[in-house]
Amino acid sequence: MKNVPELFGSLVFNDTVMKARLPRDIYKALQKTMLQGTHLELDIANAVANAMKDWAIEKGATHFTHWFQPMTGITAEKHDSFIEKEGNCRAIMVFSGKSLVRGEPDASSFPSGGLRSTFEARGYTVWDITSYAFVKNGTLYIPTAFCSYSGEALDEKTPLLRSMEAINKQALRVLKLFGNHDVKRVVPDVGPEQEYFLIDKEIFLKRPDLRYTGRTLFGSRPPKGQELDDHYFGSIRPRVSAFMAELDEELWKLGIYIKTKHSEVAPSQHELAQIYTTTSTATDHNQLTMELMKSIADKHGLACLLHEKPFAGVNGSGKHNNWSVATDAGVNLLDAGKTEDLLFLLFLVAVVKAVDEYQDLLRISAASAANDHRLGANEAPPAIVSMFLGDDLTGILDAFEAGVGYEGLEKSQMEIGVKALPHFTKDTTDRNRTSPFAFTGNKFEFRMLGSAFSIAESNIVLNTAVAESLRQFADLLEKSDNFKSDLAELIKSTYSTHKRIIYNGNNYSDEWVEEAARRGLSNLKTTVDALPQLISQKNIDLFARHHVLNESEIHSRCEIHMESYCKTLCIEALTMADMVKKSIIPACIAYQREIAALLEMKKGLEEYDSSLEAHLLQNISQLSACLLEKLTALENTLPEANDAKHYRDKVCAAMQELREVIDRLETLIAEKHWPFPTYADMLFSVI
Repeated sequence: MKNVPELFGSLVFNDTVMKARLPRDIYKALQKTMLQGTHLELDIANAVANAMKDWAIEKGATHFTHWFQPMTGITAEKHDSFIEKEGNCRAIMVFSGKSLVRGEPDASSFPSGGLRSTFEARGYTVWDITSYAFVKNGTLYIPTAFCSYSGEALDEKTPLLRSMEAINKQALRVLKLFGNHDVKRVVPDVGPEQEYFLIDKEIFLKRPDLRYTGRTLFGSRPPKGQELDDHYFGSIRPRVSAFMAELDEELWKLGIYIKTKHSEVAPSQHELAQIYTTTSTATDHNQLTMELMKSIADKHGLACLLHEKPFAGVNGSGKHNNWSVATDAGVNLLDAGKTEDLLFLLFLVAVVKAVDEYQDLLRISAASAANDHRLGANEAPPAIVSMFLGDDLTGILDAFEAGVGYEGLEKSQMEIGVKALPHFTKDTTDRNRTSPFAFTGNKFEFRMLGSAFSIAESNIVLNTAVAESLRQFADLLEKSDNFKSDLAELIKSTYSTHKRIIYNGNNYSDEWVEEAARRGLSNLKTTVDALPQLISQKNIDLFARHHVLNESEIHSRCEIHMESYCKTLCIEALTMADMVKKSIIPACIAYQREIAALLEMKKGLEEYDSSLEAHLLQNISQLSACLLEKLTALENTLPEANDAKHYRDKVCAAMQELREVIDRLETLIAEKHWPFPTYADMLFSVI
């Protein structure tokens, strides 16, 4: 059995390693920079770099890389060796403070949304001191921020760090009003849950649509799907269990707090979750997790699918972003049991206000062509953003608003009907799985994110929007002559103004859609509906006020996301057309030729009935003609497709019509002629 505590973080240049390897004065100076944001002097950087290099070499590293998160949704890295030339025939291993602190990658091929001209290729990666370096595959990885030559953010990490500073600044103002002068820092924490599919690698390689787009562009419904609810929390199959065991071990080595793993709702679907940690670190860790899931799956002869909807007709994959905010003393400000009552309620209504006023930004943070297939189905929240607080917490706020006492829901013993089972107290609120933004005891769970998403953008929005609520609260309360009275009135008025966003019922119901419209909540059904809201003046003002993103950076992000949407759908359409022309049409022709030959043979044999062959040939022939018609229609939409609305309304519709024909043909063409693995092959391939 592995010694997990000893294994954990063994490949990370963490605080324990730094304390042991750095001179005391160097360590204290580095800690001051990490915790207080003070300037890092070059002599300190040189000392840290040398110690980091020696440690990494002991761990088998020969190279280093500045690891960053451009606006592609994945990570990027360029590797340099530690080797330097000494004399004519010697090599020495060198790593300077300058190389640690700053890199100069070519930024010309990363999305910039117009922030830089084509000829302005230089970009900078800057060491993120708040996130620990680590060793992976013989390379020292240094987490960094990524910016353009003129200083604009070209990545996810930079605005995330800015948003963390924004909420820290405003939360400290509020805490000081409550007499909490010892608190030096307030940090948002995140614990993401990650859903994914595992299928056989050989089968995966036989599906060009999975290879190029991450999802199946066609496929008829298998005889069995998830109807029996027999996969959810089911026993984990041996191949999957071996994959999960190796994944756990590799993630633990990298200091990632992977806690939970289980089978999910759909066949071949699974989930893992990590314990809370600082938001920037959790973002790095989730990116690493997704990367290792794919590489380790490959070693086990599996393919890991992170697309939000790889298979139609079964559950898609999401990512739940569990968010809370805590002091440097470890006090969770959203934990009613550990936080002063009025302080808890103030932070609670700050979140309610933030979600109501910036519901469009939260929706945008979960918007993509892939996630459009998932949001609104009975596997995920609808596109309407709302909050679930539960009956008990909602009752407390209602009573506070009305100025009356609240006795609370009586906690009762859970009666199961078996005397031998231990008694336990029943929770006063249930966990609403249909809500996009649910309070779950001491945190909020944002459930709209897609499985392939970086968690950075949703947390940028949450941190900044809540910082804005706290800023407004502090501005009012700092001027108060009667703090306690004004505080109570502020909580009451904020809840009264923004309680429309709270809904504790079934978010999947048609009644909620109608009710949300009556409340004036937005319903941005697709990415094309949502993205333009990013550049509204309200949202530009929010990010600019807290120095998270300036107007140019916001416009660039809108352009990048819209361009990604169009390119994604274009790739899907071209892949679908290619598969039809090169494989499905030849299969139709081959099978029809075989049936026609049999019919011809039977012509001279009157005693044999040929109605089956004639009927089958007629159906396939008609569908083949329809296939050509729908294929031509799809290809005709592409030259005109120069904007996102065209892709959504025309290209997507043409792809769906073509898919319906293909799926019908799949049920008629003999298995030996059908050129691709079916849904049954893929979903039930891992045994």
